[in-house]
Amino acid sequence: MVRRRMMARARLLMLVLLGHLANAVEVPLDLAQPPTITHQSPKDYIIDPRESIVIHCDAKGKPHPSFSWTRNGSHFDVEQHANVHMKSHSGTLVVDISRERAEHYEGVYQCTARNKHGTAVSNNIVVRQPLEFSILRALLKGSPLWSKEKIKPIVIQEGVSLKLPCRPPAGFPPPIVFWMDNNFQRLPQSNRVSQSLNGDLYFSNVLREDSRNDYICYARFPHTQTIQQKQPITVKVLDLDAINDTMAAFYNDTDLFSEEPVDERRPTFLIPAVPSSSKMVLRGHVLEMECIAEGLPTPDISWAKVSGELPATRTSFLHYHKTLRVVNVSEADAGEYRCTARNRHGTAHRTVHVTIKGGSSFSLTLARMFILRLLFAAAPYWINGAPRNLVLAPGENGVVTCRASGTPKPSIRWAMNGIPIDNSPKDPSRNVEDDSIIFSDVQMGSSAVYQCNISNEYGYLLANAFVNVLSEPPRVLTPANKVYQVIKNHPALMDCASFGSPVPQITWFKDSRFGTLDAETHNVHDNGTLEIHVAQSRNSGKYTCVAQNSLGIYENHVHLEVKEATRILKQPEYRVIQRGRSVAFECKVKHDPSLVPTMTWLKDHGELPDDERFIVDSDSLTITDVTEGDAGVYTCIMNTTLDHDSASAELTVVEVTPRPTVVNERPEPPTDLELTDQKKRSVQLTWIPGDEHNSPIQKFVIQFEDTLHHHRGHWHNLTEVSGSKTTAHLKLSPYVHYTFRVLAVNSMGVSQPSLPSKVFKTDAAAPDENPADVHGFGTEHDNLVISWKPLSGLQANGPGLHYRVMWRQKMMDSEWTAVTVANNSKFVVSGTPTFVPYEIKVQAVNDYGAAPDPPVAHGYSGEDLPVSAPDSVQAYVLNSTLAEVHWVPVPPKLIRGYLKGYHVYYWRERSLHKNNPHHTEKQILTLNGNHSHAKLPGLHPFSLYSFNVRVYNGKGEGPPSATQQFETPEGVPGAPSSLTVTNTNVDSLSLDWKPPHERNGVLTGYTLKYQPVNSSNELGPEEELALAANETSVTLLNLKYSTRYKFYLNAKTHKGVGPAVTQEALTIMDEAVASRQVDIATQGWFIGLMCAIALLILILLIICFIQRNKGGKYPVKEKEDAHTDPEFQPMKDEDCTFGEYSDNEDHKPLKGSRTPSSGTVKRDDSDDSLVDYGEGGDGQFNEDGSFIGQYSGKSASRDAVEGPESSEAPSPINAMNSLLPAF
Repeated sequence: MVRRRMMARARLLMLVLLGHLANAVEVPLDLAQPPTITHQSPKDYIIDPRESIVIHCDAKGKPHPSFSWTRNGSHFDVEQHANVHMKSHSGTLVVDISRERAEHYEGVYQCTARNKHGTAVSNNIVVRQPLEFSILRALLKGSPLWSKEKIKPIVIQEGVSLKLPCRPPAGFPPPIVFWMDNNFQRLPQSNRVSQSLNGDLYFSNVLREDSRNDYICYARFPHTQTIQQKQPITVKVLDLDAINDTMAAFYNDTDLFSEEPVDERRPTFLIPAVPSSSKMVLRGHVLEMECIAEGLPTPDISWAKVSGELPATRTSFLHYHKTLRVVNVSEADAGEYRCTARNRHGTAHRTVHVTIKGGSSFSLTLARMFILRLLFAAAPYWINGAPRNLVLAPGENGVVTCRASGTPKPSIRWAMNGIPIDNSPKDPSRNVEDDSIIFSDVQMGSSAVYQCNISNEYGYLLANAFVNVLSEPPRVLTPANKVYQVIKNHPALMDCASFGSPVPQITWFKDSRFGTLDAETHNVHDNGTLEIHVAQSRNSGKYTCVAQNSLGIYENHVHLEVKEATRILKQPEYRVIQRGRSVAFECKVKHDPSLVPTMTWLKDHGELPDDERFIVDSDSLTITDVTEGDAGVYTCIMNTTLDHDSASAELTVVEVTPRPTVVNERPEPPTDLELTDQKKRSVQLTWIPGDEHNSPIQKFVIQFEDTLHHHRGHWHNLTEVSGSKTTAHLKLSPYVHYTFRVLAVNSMGVSQPSLPSKVFKTDAAAPDENPADVHGFGTEHDNLVISWKPLSGLQANGPGLHYRVMWRQKMMDSEWTAVTVANNSKFVVSGTPTFVPYEIKVQAVNDYGAAPDPPVAHGYSGEDLPVSAPDSVQAYVLNSTLAEVHWVPVPPKLIRGYLKGYHVYYWRERSLHKNNPHHTEKQILTLNGNHSHAKLPGLHPFSLYSFNVRVYNGKGEGPPSATQQFETPEGVPGAPSSLTVTNTNVDSLSLDWKPPHERNGVLTGYTLKYQPVNSSNELGPEEELALAANETSVTLLNLKYSTRYKFYLNAKTHKGVGPAVTQEALTIMDEAVASRQVDIATQGWFIGLMCAIALLILILLIICFIQRNKGGKYPVKEKEDAHTDPEFQPMKDEDCTFGEYSDNEDHKPLKGSRTPSSGTVKRDDSDDSLVDYGEGGDGQFNEDGSFIGQYSGKSASRDAVEGPESSEAPSPINAMNSLLPAF
């Protein structure tokens, strides 16, 4: 029997699971629905005698519910109590206890909200006086009082850190701790002085103004409305000079301090004490972590999540950034968090590893297990949360579950609309099974509110859950055309809150109903929300959310705008400035132009001083007339409506000594590489930066090594991140063995690479892409070669890479033919028709599947020679040297390939002149592309030409067209082929020539022109002579003798005169004139003139000779020695000029004379002698009658008379005789 019941229950549960299992549903308020309690007071309500009693009870429903109350199990009539009233549209009771004792209204209250669809009830709310709770707590835990202790005064040196403990007594809930002075004024706190989460007061470094004797810790206990006070603590801060003078009063004259002042120092952590710690938080609860550091100057605290980004909307910073608070935590908030303390002397880090346990119900379970078991042993607690409302369509199935636990095990009682379910009307669709109610095939009218009451001797749990049977078409509750804005590279969430019964299915589209979304980058949550994991600019646009069930369909449109992140491009820099000068901090920002930015400057995390010396511009902060009080940390914050960025720099004010020069170096390599958030195609890489060596790190370069496809040591750049990041989300490819390393870059260079990370192996998958550069072409007339660019190893995504090659004839609607090709990048299809268009696809496939359907490429099978010649070929002669050919192009089908162009073959058959030979040399005119006419240049006039036209493709030429002919008209002839001069005479000569080689028509004659040319190449008057066409020679008469002539001979046709051939010739000299010129030298007058000249010369020589023989010196001898008259110098042998003059006292022979063989010369004899004169040739006169004779050499007669060795002085008579011509 028991077994049959268990099997029946299992079948029902399976039916429910296969049917409809709804989550908590929010029903729109315009639809009919049972009441739902939305707000109620806690079970234990402690009366505050200073205020009215307010017992909350609010509910919603359609129609709006009415409210009633019970007190101690009996109906409570509000109207009968003058001091009690119920708020309008609400069930909240307000009791005025100012005129009546509060204990009159103590009791157990319960609220009921009902409409025609059901009834909901609240918890039993116990209203009581505070004393009762205090007595109960005192019985359970004792009085929350501080232990009495004597606290010694604290004397401390200025600059060191300090902790003032609080240690309040325990209470439930825990007390609220705060520090005040004797005047009940809160002690001021700052980034230097702050309170920890446990209530202790920490000083990062103490100052003299921290000295006081009233540091008092207070603890306020909420339920008892009491405040407890700790004994005051005295703190005295002394500088070094005052310490030794005052120590005796406190420590019996003992000097506890060194003589050196406290030095500035880098930060160290007070909380947490260890470098790495862990923390567990329940899902849905609040995560709080704190970091308190000491140091001088005061360190600044910053937080970062190593394994991701901090959730901006749920994160806040308390206690001057020392406490990080994240509300409503989920599993995504688990990971490693790092806090950093920084001052100008260095940095320190602490890491906290956070784990998230359980859901919200599990959080409640653990919390209640810990607290309630501590106080009340084991009151009931939810295991999977309170029951949820259920909306079903007629005919659907569902289940309401009320599952809890406790010690002892609690009992479960069900009620419907406030009435025990056993006493409620029977419903065949309802089956109660212990902690569940199973509904199957529900019908309209079955709506109701079910109460689940779980209790044991230590407490109870009461929950309402309605079952609403509706039949509603879908509707989308998200406002239409809502605009979502998100920062690039951040997740984007777009809501599609919907309602319908049956529950509608949600589908998303982009831009149109056909714009499907990539499942790798998009995710649709159960509530209809579309999530884009990493939003990019291409994700911007219009999105359509479609909700559909069996009763209809509903569309809603939203818009996504992906904005560029706000980034500070130029950060403010650390500055050391002398007092009294000006300083400027730059903060240049890049932001999305559509977002309105707001720049804010802070000093030491607070507002800037209200001082006109602080000048804030759009991208800078200028401080004029700097004082010591201006020193501190300045932060620029750029906020937009979506994001923000900030950067800080410190200002140090000095008197005159500048800050020592800082040595900058390349950064140290990052360390501690860790891989987290490992997924199929992504991984989170985190690292710890190395020492930046006084130069901020600008960026990190992430490299990877693939040990599966490459040898070790082959590193590739994967991505880069900002220098402020210590984590990167890496997109990966399948089937790769990744090893990562990180390099840091600052202004000085690149660091050494970090140590490699652990190997991360991605799983194989089907290829994501297909080969590129797909082409189809033919190498033969009956094949098609398909080629492509193969995928690389990274693109293969897995083993067994091959290609599915597909083809079909275009526009044939035929089936695709496919083959598989491996280890090759081409495939040859044989037996194809000649030059036919094909559609081609190449798809990548591996052992895990195929890539997406590839795009279609187009190609042609192989070419063959054209089979047709151009048609209607004609020629049109334009002039004697130019003709134009026309034809009809060959149809594409007959070309059988890619049209390359046309060839025009033409040749000269012969000249139309009867004497010219035949010409058969062919010329080719090439035309690229499709043409129907062409011009044939450079033709010969008066000729017969033949031509044909052929089309050609990539394979070759087609057949020629029928050969056509045309004739060119006459033109001007060429130059005569030769012109020669014959029979030259004194006044005539003859010319012979040959006709032109290129007559270019019928010769009509010749034109001869000639003109004389003088000795300076000047042309004389031109003569012209017309000659007949059949003449080949002519004799020219009456020319001048001994004259050069230039001749020009042209041939003529009817078209004109051709170019000329030229020649020159010289007529011969007349013999009579030549003979007259020779006889002039023998005329008598010429002989007489010569004799007279010789006689005159003889006389002059005799006179000179006589004067020399007298032995006297010339009165002007000295002057003659220096300035010899050139007219009396003897002639030199070499150049026929007069030699030097000398008298006998020089004892030198005359130049050109010879010394006698005896070696003696008579002093009485004259040393002077005339240079021998020699006769020239026959004297002649030029045509103008000028004498052209000349003197020359030694006289022959002198050589004959004297002999070679004559020692006698030459006689004047002989010299004279030598000058006379021989007759």
